Amino acid sequence: MSRPNGWEVVIGLETHVQLSTRSKIFSGASTVFGAEPNRQACAVDMALPGVLPVMNAAAVDKAITFGLAIGAHIAPRSIFARKNYFYPDLPKGYQISQFEIPVVQGGTITIQVGEGEKAYAKNVELTRAHLEEDAGKSLHEDFHGMSGIDLNRAGTPLLEIVTEPVMTSSAEAVAYARALHALVMWIGICDGNMQEGSFRCDANVSVRRPGEPLGTRREIKNLNSFRFLQQAIDCEIRWQIEQVEDGHSIQQATVLFDPDSGETRMMRSKEEAHDYRYFPDPDLPPLVIEPARIEQVRATMPELPAAMQARFGADFGLSAYDAAQLTASLGTARYFESVVAAAGAAQAKAAANWVMGEVAARLNREEKSIADSPVSPQQLAGVLARVADSTISNNIARKVFEALWNGEGESADAVIEAQGLKQVTDASAIEPIIDEVLAANPQSVAEFKAGKEKAFNALVGQVMKASRGKASPAQVNELLRKKLGG
Repeated sequence: MSRPNGWEVVIGLETHVQLSTRSKIFSGASTVFGAEPNRQACAVDMALPGVLPVMNAAAVDKAITFGLAIGAHIAPRSIFARKNYFYPDLPKGYQISQFEIPVVQGGTITIQVGEGEKAYAKNVELTRAHLEEDAGKSLHEDFHGMSGIDLNRAGTPLLEIVTEPVMTSSAEAVAYARALHALVMWIGICDGNMQEGSFRCDANVSVRRPGEPLGTRREIKNLNSFRFLQQAIDCEIRWQIEQVEDGHSIQQATVLFDPDSGETRMMRSKEEAHDYRYFPDPDLPPLVIEPARIEQVRATMPELPAAMQARFGADFGLSAYDAAQLTASLGTARYFESVVAAAGAAQAKAAANWVMGEVAARLNREEKSIADSPVSPQQLAGVLARVADSTISNNIARKVFEALWNGEGESADAVIEAQGLKQVTDASAIEPIIDEVLAANPQSVAEFKAGKEKAFNALVGQVMKASRGKASPAQVNELLRKKLGG
């Protein structure tokens, strides 16, 4: 465990993952984000008298998918309960959730923490993942000193994913949250949009002296960015250590993180399970999942990241690092595989370098996803093919890529032809350029003959510049050394 100033930190995360179903968990109302307030709240969501909930089968299948992805036990029989508490945006006065018997039990997510020599892997054990409905939303702006209630979100299906208290630093917590975020998007159960509230984390944080029992935890609610998660946990750790070192005791509480001040503040004392007066919901029968249904869901699942990473290493000889980078998202992995399918397995390493390099850099700069890349996998494969057969150099390939990105040609061949970018490999065409460069740079020639290899590289650069990048670098190196007698 990490020990800031001789203390041990204990962290567990509860993550609310909004399931990407078209309708809500117990009604047919739409889950599309961004509608005008209360336009997507039906009689069930508003808890009008006499309405009854009906289970959304798609939400159940997404819970099963998650359980299979983390190697968990899928409960053959689970129970929905009423979690009773009063809040203005909870129209029934209770939330339908799962308590004693959740649908997903156990499971593990492996995380990678840190970089370089200090990097390490860790298995984070999960306690459970249970289905529940979301509450509405209180609006406090533009209501002339009053608050408004928007029930569009009420009844949206959630999977609450709970870890064991096994993380020992904010770095581990963020690594876990990122891994979970990537996984739920990979398996298609959540869109992962943190700004819209599709993925929200609550962090339970406590501190203790080494060897002592677990300390009293405080829960930081509704963290919707990885940066805020790290900042909030670090702030809470410092605050708790200072309190105990000053002789104060920690009171169990729910707190909020203020990004502007960088501090946590108490919202309310923390409720225990008995405060919610859980009891089985009489309107919903037990959720029974047959083995055949689990197998049906399993058959629809994509290959998981760990399996794909192993395959990339075995089939294409990629390093563990490259395989991990290429499987950071399912979209990136599929783009890479499409490039390799078009270019051939021999080009796998080159494809990996381009996807992780030029493609990723342009997407990040323009804030686009891989699905919106202007350069298709087939177009990129065309660029790789022309580098492989020495039609163009790597430097020229970047110009071709740029042109394709900007829509200046339908293929690498079309761009090369239109812009006259074909690499010059004819020695009779390159030698006169080399002669001119040598004549214009006598000092560099003298330095090379005196044993300074950097002078040779400078001469190569001058030749490439004089040829406008069209000369074959291999040819230039060979001919230049021959002329210099090196």
